[in-house]
Amino acid sequence: MRIAIARFSHETCTFCPRPTTVDDFEKGGVYHGQEVIEKARGVRGYVRGFVKVAEEEGAELVGILDASRSWGGSSGSWLTPECFDRYADGIAEGLKKAGRFDGLFLSLHGAMAAREHHKPEAEVARRAREALGPDVPIMVTLDLHANEDHELTDATDAVFVIKTYPHVDKEEAGMTAARWMIDTIKGAKKPVTAIRKPGVISPSVFQGTGSHPAKTIMDRCREWESKHDCYVSVAFGFAYADVPDGGASVFAVTNDDQDLAEEIAQDISDLVWELREPLADRKIPKTREGVTKALEFVKRRRIPVVLADHADRLGDSTHILRELLLQSAKNFGVSSIADPFAVKELMESHKVGDEVTLTFGAYTATRYAGEPVTVTGTIEFLGDGNYRLTGPKDTGRLTNVGPTAALDLGDGNHVVITSTLHQVQDSEGFEHYGVPFEELEIVVIKSRVHFRAFYENVAKEIIEVDAPGLGPADLTQYNYKNEPPGLYPVDPKWRE
Repeated sequence: MRIAIARFSHETCTFCPRPTTVDDFEKGGVYHGQEVIEKARGVRGYVRGFVKVAEEEGAELVGILDASRSWGGSSGSWLTPECFDRYADGIAEGLKKAGRFDGLFLSLHGAMAAREHHKPEAEVARRAREALGPDVPIMVTLDLHANEDHELTDATDAVFVIKTYPHVDKEEAGMTAARWMIDTIKGAKKPVTAIRKPGVISPSVFQGTGSHPAKTIMDRCREWESKHDCYVSVAFGFAYADVPDGGASVFAVTNDDQDLAEEIAQDISDLVWELREPLADRKIPKTREGVTKALEFVKRRRIPVVLADHADRLGDSTHILRELLLQSAKNFGVSSIADPFAVKELMESHKVGDEVTLTFGAYTATRYAGEPVTVTGTIEFLGDGNYRLTGPKDTGRLTNVGPTAALDLGDGNHVVITSTLHQVQDSEGFEHYGVPFEELEIVVIKSRVHFRAFYENVAKEIIEVDAPGLGPADLTQYNYKNEPPGLYPVDPKWRE
């Protein structure tokens, strides 16, 4: 039994200004051949899960290509044609050169957007299908934020979407894909799929599966799975990619029972539509209100308080830091604000221990980033900011933020300045830079939901703050041009 493994993944914010290029992926790290498998062993993810099960079954696994760590992550906009073709063709050509296969595991994201391909993941699958032939099973895993439709399922045999946000079940999804793959190759299963598009798009900040409505939807999926031989998925979509297959998708995979798959997919689709308002249209505090609320919790010793700046897709927003300074907050830590130019200035002229006055932030000059902030403080970290995650999500994964500085501002206040967008997921995003995490009363991070996997067990209070940004809770901020008609709540008919 010979199975190929390939990965091509990007969550694309098409409203961000900077295109995603080959250089971005290469800087983040692209793996080839068996390195695809070996590098995955140390990270709780899709590929490791697949490898565990497949190796237990004695399968020969062949790594093809892994392009999934673009520099800057989802702060990148449309993939350039050169970029998409480099890796999509890299997978197809790698398959052709590596000989005959009994199956292909494709680890995709689902929210990629490419300039010359309206449905890029489906195009990756089609090129792989052409390389393999019509009868080789292709199993796909997707992120919960995927934007997909029937074109992907037409080109593959089964699609498995993770069920958690924060995404702590990537490894389990990979294991599930492997079990279905092995059974399919052996002839014990014949996967069939039904797909629905409920017509709902939602902000990422409202998609957390730990509470209603997303939890209610996932519980219904698990209920179906407890009764039948099936895998039921909901991808809630990625609202910050303006693409023609945007919005939530429901996938129901059964063992050779198309009628059951259709019944399940329709039931889940109806539920998503029923819950469209709490899923897509809620209000959360703006910047001043959020900071004021945090300070009230501090007075009541409900600490630490986490302020989650969910909307900053570029990483350089200064709104919450500025408001903390205006309200004379103490014992806060901000990780991080992106500004490669400020970090470079410090590295060229200063060292750890120096007292500096620095102006930083809002370097992208977008209207959502705010204005640069000027502070005086002591440098407590200056150097390579890369570190490995230690919390429950993506344990062991390298966080690649490049040259980084941290400043002690006095009054127990600290700020980390990175070279790119930095989504903190555990305490290492502070402690790696010498910030005394245990002493912080207010913790400020740039994250929507992933941080909850760690911080819900640490924080006494969590406040999601709707500061200005390119990932807003109010999706009517955008003028969508490519989304399917009638999509709730962004179609003009829902705004009347």
